[in-house]
Amino acid sequence: MRRSALLTIPGCLLLGLWSCGQSNDDPPNAHAGAGGTVTSMSGGTAGNVASPSAGTSGSSVLPQGAAAGSLGGTNNAEAASGGAVTGGDSAGHAGSNTAGVGASLLVFSRTADYRHDSIPAGIEALTKLATERGWQLAATEDASKFSDAGLASYNVVIFLSTTGDVLNDAQQAAFERFIRSGKGFIGIHSATDTEYDWAWYGELVGAYFREHPAVQAADVVVEDAQNPATAQLPNPWRRSDEWYAFQSNPRANVHVLLSLDENSYTPGVANMGGDHPIAWCHEYDGGRAFYTALGHTDQSYSDPLFMGQLAGAVSWVLAR
Repeated sequence: MRRSALLTIPGCLLLGLWSCGQSNDDPPNAHAGAGGTVTSMSGGTAGNVASPSAGTSGSSVLPQGAAAGSLGGTNNAEAASGGAVTGGDSAGHAGSNTAGVGASLLVFSRTADYRHDSIPAGIEALTKLATERGWQLAATEDASKFSDAGLASYNVVIFLSTTGDVLNDAQQAAFERFIRSGKGFIGIHSATDTEYDWAWYGELVGAYFREHPAVQAADVVVEDAQNPATAQLPNPWRRSDEWYAFQSNPRANVHVLLSLDENSYTPGVANMGGDHPIAWCHEYDGGRAFYTALGHTDQSYSDPLFMGQLAGAVSWVLAR
């Protein structure tokens, strides 16, 4: 079966230089679609922000100074076409962490199978994070962005709870070239429930999803407390989420950052035999990749520790 506030990170994490080593249930809902692109800019002055129309591929730019509330509820909008609309945070928070200032991130949340209700919350939280860190961020579900020209301006691509077959052959080839050029990838939650027939992607993300038990609390064990994505976390880290088991154990091919204590919850058949990686990173095919299986719930994206993990992940993939 397939299914699938912010934290100030200690100053030492600004460098982001720690190495990670070499190495259905439900059908997609009406939120999926062609999807427009909405960009949160690190520059610009606050002003009136108009809600984008519900077209099939419209684009909207939100200045950093525009408070999310000024969008009057459309900041969560998946607008009927599936376009993600996200508001910038207050400019007063900018500069709390300057790692990678000026970096450009593309959040891709297209779904071809199960669609997570938490996707809008994830886009909103990542947009806020980008604004605070001085990154530029665009959120899209338009697969046509995956071309050499479409990806050229980005440093990192984030697959946010993607599912199923989301890119065609030409788009896959463009994404491979993007990574080989030294760029970065971050996969969140059901990014491992994506592109099962694309072997290169399977190696990039590190493993494929197998199954999960009911959402419940578990102890997350920090295996590497030096990486920017994990240095701020308690050990163990007790939290509730949807705990994925994977088709294979990725440990031999990636650097494991977090694992699950399987004695701390009830995995049932969704166990990994006691060795249960749940977040990892590695250098792959010229670029850097980070994956966390956390992030199923809306509440994850208002959790300072989880968002701190994502902030550190961006810092790490940028630090080449």
